[in-house]
Amino acid sequence: MSNLVTTRKNGSMANTNSNGLTFPTWSSWIDEVFNRDMPSVFTSNFNTGMTLPKVNIRETKDAYFVDMAVPGLKKSDFLIELDNQALSISTELEESHEQQEESFTRREFGYSSFKRSFSLPETVKVDNIKAEYIDGVLSIHLPKKDEAIRKPVRSIKIS
Repeated sequence: MSNLVTTRKNGSMANTNSNGLTFPTWSSWIDEVFNRDMPSVFTSNFNTGMTLPKVNIRETKDAYFVDMAVPGLKKSDFLIELDNQALSISTELEESHEQQEESFTRREFGYSSFKRSFSLPETVKVDNIKAEYIDGVLSIHLPKKDEAIRKPVRSIKIS
């Protein structure tokens, strides 16, 4: 059986075998898992002043990483929650500015917030998730369960 790699309507790659069946490639499956539409309870975006931060998702042999560009914030500004297999990252900041005018003080209030949610694969060790915020990048380490870690190729001798 030969496999043919084709491009699907959404731009992702898929393998088509000689029977005409289409299977997503590993990388398109990972993209789909992390970018899947989630129930509205997880995707409610209370964005009132900040654009949604850009996110890179990458995979290594033993983990996934979610890296989010969010400069100008502090570690304490983030709320990271895990509800079943849904990972949510949010922040809501209230800003106030005072301006002294001729006969009165004018106060202005503003809010900056965002919420991003991701559906995690069942292969993530949810008890070992870690996050760090360095130089404007929030990085979340999602370790894989032992059974999900790809084993090296080994040769089998014929007896």
